Formats: sequence, structure tokens, C-alpha cells
Amino acid sequence: MTKKSFFYRAFDLYYDGFKHMTLGKTLWMVIIVKLVIIFLVLKVFFFPNYLKQRTKPGKEGDFVEQQLLKR
Repeated sequence: MTKKSFFYRAFDLYYDGFKHMTLGKTLWMVIIVKLVIIFLVLKVFFFPNYLKQRTKPGKEGDFVEQQLLKR
């Protein structure tokens, strides 16, 4: 990659920006922790596997079809 190409300049911009961050690193860590909490913890407690509880293995498609046709 040449130093004048768009991709090199874009990469260099972000690399240099992240390297010299001070407060930004802390903010990124807060964002990452919040995403982990949202996607791992909340999913386990508030979004159970509905199909696994209501159907037998291999019959998930039939269950979804019946639910869609009822409406």
C-alpha cells in the first residue's frame, strides 16, 4: 500500500487518533462493558429461548409456521 492511498491515510488517521487518546480509552471501556452487560447478562435473564421451551428438537419450523398461520 502506498502512503498516498486512501486506505493508508484512513488507517493512519484512526491509528494515530486511538494511540493518543486519554479520556477516550476510558469511554471506550465503559461502552464495551455496557455492551457486554446488555448482550450477555440481559439476554440470559430476560430473553429465554422460546422455541427450545415450546418445541421438540427438529420441529421448530413447524411451530413457527403454525404460529404465523394463526395470525
